[in-house]
Amino acid sequence: MGSSTRDKKFTACEGDIEVTVERRGTDGDMEKAIELIRELDGKVDAIGLGGIDLYLIANNKKYVIHDAKKMADAAKTTPVVDGSGLKNTLERYALNYIAQNNIIDFKGKKVLLVSGLDRFGMAELLPELGADVTYGDAMFALGLPLKVKRLSSLKLLAATLLPIVGRLPFRIIYPTGSKQEKQSRRQNDYNKVFAENEIIAGDFHYINRYMPSDMTGKIIITNTTTSTDIENLFSKGVKMIISTTPNFDGRSFGTNLCEGIIIALSGKSPEEIKPEDYEYYIKKLNWLPNVIKKDGDN
Repeated sequence: MGSSTRDKKFTACEGDIEVTVERRGTDGDMEKAIELIRELDGKVDAIGLGGIDLYLIANNKKYVIHDAKKMADAAKTTPVVDGSGLKNTLERYALNYIAQNNIIDFKGKKVLLVSGLDRFGMAELLPELGADVTYGDAMFALGLPLKVKRLSSLKLLAATLLPIVGRLPFRIIYPTGSKQEKQSRRQNDYNKVFAENEIIAGDFHYINRYMPSDMTGKIIITNTTTSTDIENLFSKGVKMIISTTPNFDGRSFGTNLCEGIIIALSGKSPEEIKPEDYEYYIKKLNWLPNVIKKDGDN
């Protein structure tokens, strides 16, 4: 559902298996996306839904996004994933790696997680690592001036709102198509919450859409960043960018694409695969966070 300007195709060898991965944006056009899924069904080993969530997972419960389900249902043979199965494992693995390798000491650090319900594993682990977290779901997804500071409050928000949010048109709660490349008219409303936090984490399109022009000294923990995105962040004063997904041919991709790779390699259906399977492939493929500092050192 994202912008086609961010499209990319690459081929990599994983052991003795050649994997071809392609990202195709449909510029927010759901019918075009559905038609593309129908066209690819049975011809590829996995399909990843990007720019839209099929599920939001909180409190060990899956909440279905109905717009995404319409898209997924267009495939009758090929497994369809959205990254939600992998996020909980990969992003916990990435944060623990960052902490254990002294890349960031999260204790006492103020972190703005722009969408905790989209990254519930990250939402749970950051406080365990000692971070002072602000969850931005109410602000960025719903436009409400609420800074959620407790994980218990985020869980309550999930139980209350997700059954309703899942039935809304997805474009209302998340930028799709060309909106992903534009800053929101409400950008200035959030200058203070960005300024209050040293680390900005979570979905890149929310970060990009709402961040102020001055991001001096900030650390960004995200993914799906292109070389242009990285240049733009550094031009605003960001000092470090960490992608929780690995670097493929010069850029990072979404967890939907990474989950698709694992599904294709494993030969299992999304329903069969377990967290320990994801962890096995993360280690087997040596998927580590990609750390980029402003001075160019990795």
